[in-house]
Amino acid sequence: MAVEQDGQATAVAQDSHNLRRRHVPDHSSSNGSITQASQEVDQKKSQKPATSILKTLDEWEFLIAPLLFTLVSFFTRMYKIGLSNIVTWDEAHFGKFGSHYLKREFYFDVHPPLGKMLVGLSGYMAGYNGSFEFKSGEIYPEELNYTFMRLFNSTFGALCVPLAYYTARELNFRRPTVWLVTLMVLCENSYATISRFILLDSMLLFFTFTTVLCWARFHRLQKQSFSFEWFFWLFLSGISIGCVTSVKWVGLFCTALVGLYTAEDLWNKFGDLEMPKTTLASHLVTRVAGLIVVPVLVYMFSFWVHFLVLENSGPGDAQMSSLFQANLRGTEVGKDSPLEVAYGSRATIKNMGYGGGLLHSHVQTYPEGSQQQQVTCYHHKDANNDWFFYPNRNEPLYDPEAPLAFPGDKSVIRLIHSQTGRNLHSHAVSAPVTKSDYEVSSYGNTTIGDEKDHWTVEVVSDAASRDRSKIRTLTTAFRLRHTSLGCYLRAGTVNLPQWGFKQIEVTCVKANNPRDVYTHWNVEAHWNERLPAGDPGSYKSPFFRDFIHLNVAMMTSNNALVPDPDKQDDLASQFWQWPILHVGLRMCGWDDKIVKYFLLGNPIVYWGSTLSLFIFAGMIAWYLIRWQRGYEELNPAEIDYIHYGGIYPVAGWFLHYLPFVAMARVTYVHHYYPALYFAILTAGFVLDWVTRPLARMDRRVEWTFYGVLYAVVVGLFVLFSPIVFGMEGSNQQWRHLKWFDKWRITD
Repeated sequence: MAVEQDGQATAVAQDSHNLRRRHVPDHSSSNGSITQASQEVDQKKSQKPATSILKTLDEWEFLIAPLLFTLVSFFTRMYKIGLSNIVTWDEAHFGKFGSHYLKREFYFDVHPPLGKMLVGLSGYMAGYNGSFEFKSGEIYPEELNYTFMRLFNSTFGALCVPLAYYTARELNFRRPTVWLVTLMVLCENSYATISRFILLDSMLLFFTFTTVLCWARFHRLQKQSFSFEWFFWLFLSGISIGCVTSVKWVGLFCTALVGLYTAEDLWNKFGDLEMPKTTLASHLVTRVAGLIVVPVLVYMFSFWVHFLVLENSGPGDAQMSSLFQANLRGTEVGKDSPLEVAYGSRATIKNMGYGGGLLHSHVQTYPEGSQQQQVTCYHHKDANNDWFFYPNRNEPLYDPEAPLAFPGDKSVIRLIHSQTGRNLHSHAVSAPVTKSDYEVSSYGNTTIGDEKDHWTVEVVSDAASRDRSKIRTLTTAFRLRHTSLGCYLRAGTVNLPQWGFKQIEVTCVKANNPRDVYTHWNVEAHWNERLPAGDPGSYKSPFFRDFIHLNVAMMTSNNALVPDPDKQDDLASQFWQWPILHVGLRMCGWDDKIVKYFLLGNPIVYWGSTLSLFIFAGMIAWYLIRWQRGYEELNPAEIDYIHYGGIYPVAGWFLHYLPFVAMARVTYVHHYYPALYFAILTAGFVLDWVTRPLARMDRRVEWTFYGVLYAVVVGLFVLFSPIVFGMEGSNQQWRHLKWFDKWRITD
């Protein structure tokens, strides 16, 4: 890595033609902080060993400084980490998920598995057996070494500090600015606090930091294309992108930043008429391999391990396909189920769409429309998922003593809800949410009803046989066409309002689309005393199908995490509150007997980084106006520095922040933390740029100015350190920290 610069030279004049070029090379030597790094490395290599201690420290600063910062970082993230012995905040979720890995039980969550597998690894290393339930506020048992598990997580948070240091160097910030950026990450109270618990956020931040560092280093190696180091950082960027996306989907925003840079870089190369076409093609292929194929493989590999480890039946089974569930150890799906469905059979019917649930009904009725009994899709297993297969009303009544008859392709049947005795029914009434579809309800009983209770079976495929004359448990995929209306029974990704318990809406869709998997169904469990038990679990579900299925289920569930208007969530916050540090978050109960933690940032880091975004926008507007008027004040190297040291961090902030502006799901303060890092980098660039006159005028003045900033950053961290390390006793002791009413540090 290049050694940072302690000063910046003045800009040299450039002719009008060069000033107005949008894409310029960075070989100008007019700006010391931008172009002289490699030359100084060579000079330092050629110098004799310095006799002065200060010169030695200066020469090895790139190792000594990050080492010292890292040691302090480990202290701030780990000091008194085991003080609170209760399950704190989202430890109730992620600790429990780690337990499932140790018990190898299949579970479901809206986040990808990498971070939770690492939590499970920390539990394994701590000697934990997975038996604790991680109920919120519950005291950890003595046999669970929760302190070790927290230390494992905090390591990711502590390592963010040296990553920030080297990233600032790669962005060509001067040494005082590099130290300031590093201190802002080190002394960011919210980063230190959230890294101390069994959560995913420290891992998300760590891989976000590694991705930005790899991108910055890869950019610096553009003149060494296809060298070993160039390939190393390219593929390391791809691995990092895959990891950050495998922890949380927020990592996709970081992926978008690297993708934006890659698209611009290839576009510039495409415009270089002197570059051979074979070289351009090589650049394209290597980037596709390193920044698309490698991240996808890393992401898929995390799910492969996820499926491999979770081999036992668990609480998340219902989110997966019936075939997948049938191959889990200890599952009841398909167990002792007769292979072929007959009239009179009781069965559960699973939607084969990604994330599909079980066909379900309950006594509650629709508040509008027909006001008949609701029909939904439900992921949890209970008796309201059971349906009887009955012949249609034009055939003789079902006789349990008569010879067995089997429905198959083109059969017209009725489905009767086992708990309420009502028929699966549809009519020309608009569905409650998807108004273009017909409503599906439960109506009548075995004797009362009409032809609108009739459904025609259309077999799509069968994993076990080419014979379509029968419906087989687990293996037969079929559609149900309403005999009178011609519409198809469908359960998509739309959730009903609270009156429907947020369950999936079931409709009758008018369009006939045989490829719409949300109109495909299969029998998951089957009971019939007159039929022998089968072995449908002998058929395996392909990995790629399970991978796609689970990801769509995660997406569907994520979209359902919308604020409940009937409930008040005191922990939730709005996007506009985050950049101005308008609100914090209580991570646990606030009783005097509880060790209390408050998730709140360092005021100078938040306010300073947010202010820098506006200052940067003003800078860009200023230089664009003057550039348009023909002023010659920026040389190509300075433009390149603004481009990659300023614009890209700002772009990273927008990519990580704006999605939460448009997002309908419930949001919390920690959703801003990845965006905060890019705001910190922006603050570093702005300060590095505006203090150039100080560096040219007197280095002592520059270091004095930065020294004041260091003191403020560190001082505010120390002032607010009780909210990081834990507040014991009455919360009134910290009244002085409640600067605003929304900072609910005290009651």
